Amino acid sequence: MLFHVASRDPLAARLTKDVDLAVNRADLPRIAEAARSLGLEYRHVAGVDMLVDAKAPKARSGIHLLFAGERVRPSDLEPVPRLSEPSVGEGGILLVAPAELVRMKLISYRQRDKTHIIDMDSVGLITPEIEAGLPDVLRDRLEEVRAEERGD
Repeated sequence: MLFHVASRDPLAARLTKDVDLAVNRADLPRIAEAARSLGLEYRHVAGVDMLVDAKAPKARSGIHLLFAGERVRPSDLEPVPRLSEPSVGEGGILLVAPAELVRMKLISYRQRDKTHIIDMDSVGLITPEIEAGLPDVLRDRLEEVRAEERGD
């Protein structure tokens, strides 16, 4: 989210304490192995899969792994979208497509996700095509966020 917003307006981008990373579950062994070489270790704690600093493991500052095609929480309206071909951001960072990111934020729908939706909307990342591709329940959530932002 940060990189997409920053590409449109660097001053609108916000940092968060943690990072969410959408991955395919089948890639988990390779991800854990690659992370180990960077000083990170894979942990599954309280139902959450994450990569944490091996020397000072803290869930709050970890990289939380979200599995494509699976629900993060049983109560989620939809699973995390399947991953399409990623775009390459500045510095060669692979980024999930904006349409998938919007969908993930509207599924999770925590306060921070609503804030991210506002940020993405404010820089024009939520296009009419992305909005039209959302199921009704997620389109309703998008409108709720917009209404709250307008003060309706």
